[in-house]
Amino acid sequence: MDNWDEIRTAYQVAQAGTVSGAAAAMGVHHATVIRHIDALEGRLGVKLFQRHARGYTPTEAGLDLMRVARATDDQFSQLVGRLKGRGEEVSGELVVTALAEVTALLSPHLAEFQRDHPGLNVRLLASDRVLRLEYGEAHVAVRASTEAPGEPDNVVQPLMHLAMGMFASRAYLDRAGVPEGIEALGRHHFVGPDDLESRAPYMRWLRQTVPEAVVAFRAQDSSAQNQAVRAGAGIGFMLRERALADDTLQELMPPLPEWETALWLVTHMDLHRSAKVQALLTFLKARLR
Repeated sequence: MDNWDEIRTAYQVAQAGTVSGAAAAMGVHHATVIRHIDALEGRLGVKLFQRHARGYTPTEAGLDLMRVARATDDQFSQLVGRLKGRGEEVSGELVVTALAEVTALLSPHLAEFQRDHPGLNVRLLASDRVLRLEYGEAHVAVRASTEAPGEPDNVVQPLMHLAMGMFASRAYLDRAGVPEGIEALGRHHFVGPDDLESRAPYMRWLRQTVPEAVVAFRAQDSSAQNQAVRAGAGIGFMLRERALADDTLQELMPPLPEWETALWLVTHMDLHRSAKVQALLTFLKARLR
């Protein structure tokens, strides 16, 4: 690859956000960084960065390049580690992605994992978007679905099942009353996701059970939905283990099997065997299964 040095420079600029930061990381003069960026943009015929007073922000094209460069850089690092006999070293950057609601479950375990491997920098991305592992957007994805994710070139392993429950705040129930059975739910307000076609099993059940109009409070982020339930906006579905520990909430009925969500560990085949990915997969399965 004739222009790999330029691509690597662009990757470092995207990571650091400034020319000086990229120059320091690479051990080169800042003029070299600027020259590489200008040459790469000229060769590709697109702008990779927006220049501003605070530094460089990747454009959409720059983000695409950064994803590919990250995956390539990881693979080179693995190769160098194997050639130098350091293939088992757990270090560098490790990016994990999951739904916002699942990140609350993962955070303490990832913090413990990072403490066990002080040479590792962990990034936990809460995203409802399915990040593209083949572009290096993340090393490990924790996906929630009833069936195993089926993207090509990915390695998928079961992790655990999440028990979901239907809860409301005691303040809401004092005001609106406790629903007596499923047939009474249509007379209450619900809290749900902004996406009307959410694939969450409990939301599919809710769409089949109550009129859409009763979902009176919607939020894109699951933590915001949980806060709305606690604030009395309506009835909502929450991780049962956490909600039962909150004495301001009341569970309205025993959980149904069709509400349960399976969690899957997903990695791309190119990075699946890397030491840091294997170490994390082993750790999470030991902690959460």
